[in-house]
Amino acid sequence: MAASDQRFDVVVIGAGPGGYVAALRARQRGLSAAVIERDRLGGVCANQGCIPTKALLRSAEVYALARNAASFGVTIEKVSFDIGAIAERAKKTAARMEKSVESLLRSAKIPVFQGSARLAGDHRVAVSGGASGDLLLEAAHIVLATGARARVPSGFESDGRIVWTYREALTPAAMPRSILVMGAGAIGVEFASFYRMLGAEVTLVEMLPRILPMEDKDISEAMRRAMTKQGVRILTDAKVAAITKTDSSMTATVETGSDAAKKTETITADHLLVATGISANVEDLGLEQTKVRIERGHIVVDEWLATDEPGIYAIGDLVGPPWLAHKASREAVICIDRIAGAGGLRSLAVDASPSCTYAMPQVASVGLTEEAAVASGRSVRCGRSTFVGNGKARALGDTEGFVKTVFDADSGELLGAHMIGPEVTELVATFALARTLEATEEEILATVFPHPTLSEAVHESVEAAFPVMAGVAGGQASGSAPEPPARAKS
Repeated sequence: MAASDQRFDVVVIGAGPGGYVAALRARQRGLSAAVIERDRLGGVCANQGCIPTKALLRSAEVYALARNAASFGVTIEKVSFDIGAIAERAKKTAARMEKSVESLLRSAKIPVFQGSARLAGDHRVAVSGGASGDLLLEAAHIVLATGARARVPSGFESDGRIVWTYREALTPAAMPRSILVMGAGAIGVEFASFYRMLGAEVTLVEMLPRILPMEDKDISEAMRRAMTKQGVRILTDAKVAAITKTDSSMTATVETGSDAAKKTETITADHLLVATGISANVEDLGLEQTKVRIERGHIVVDEWLATDEPGIYAIGDLVGPPWLAHKASREAVICIDRIAGAGGLRSLAVDASPSCTYAMPQVASVGLTEEAAVASGRSVRCGRSTFVGNGKARALGDTEGFVKTVFDADSGELLGAHMIGPEVTELVATFALARTLEATEEEILATVFPHPTLSEAVHESVEAAFPVMAGVAGGQASGSAPEPPARAKS
């Protein structure tokens, strides 16, 4: 066995929101740790995903507000935008996040090795092809946190010019007049919203029956109405079958409907944005020499993120959905705490991880949809509170949307919460905390929510599900009983 250049308790491969958090947590637990990264610190989230896209969307929101300034009694003349400056602001925001990650690792005295990593057996990792040169690191525990990349169907590969993935959509050379977005998950909807707010003609194509298909059906339908009202053309039960490109545009053949009643149309746009999901980065890691299993493109782990190979763990997008940065960070903490032998551990409840879409309007959710709750055999009560009746929303001039809660009618357990409207990506944490604390409707109803705030819609949606008397609470309740069920408290 070749001698290792350096030895650590933990070596983390990948420096995204899972990887760098794992390394920092290891140091907090008194373990020596190192990080290997072949690209940029912070991963896709900080550099091409979560952070820069939110910076783009914020610029679009400011532009939209400025155009609507007169409704607030403010006069702004000749409102315009500079797409280059918007992209540059997003780039600088991402760079600051990368610097923050670098500073955190440096302060914790965690070495970062630049290069590609490959498992070399006997608890070793080979590093090559980067600024750190060729190295052999040894660790009792190796954490795989290599994340994922855009999944691009054959025939729709990015050319960096006409066909884009999210990477090219972040830094357009010029503002497109038109764009066709292929895929209506969170990424597709966010970019469709961004470019539409800036005035582009946008067509959104989704193979499934509705946009944001992982969200509650009521939320998906509300989002479709909102985007249609904004001028986005939405085609569901549809697929882009083929494209032809010129020097300055592309023409897509789009098929809609079932085989029995299939319709075909052509759509020409400046760009095609492919947003059809992601693929885990499981290649070229040396897994074939281990007992690590890969199923459906993801690494198989137990509840503590351990693989079948002793001493090797995997976290984040590598281990499957939901593909969320905060889920990866939480898995990092769970994984390292298990390695360190910490007490009182709690494995991750995947359905307790909030999901957020930062379009206009915003969408956020946690837990089961109403459809999934009913399918599980539970007796369900749902409540809804609209923002049109919320004082803070009225003051903001943003009253579109609602909060919907899903409860177990017998136990009062909060099964899920689903929202669309102003700043709901901030409000969803209230429901995530309630689920972690196993709160019932009684605890939520007993909580005082400040007035006037958007958060009052959270409280009122629960009141709608469990009205004190029939017809008192605003919103809608799917349960018909006027009183909450009586339950003994443990």
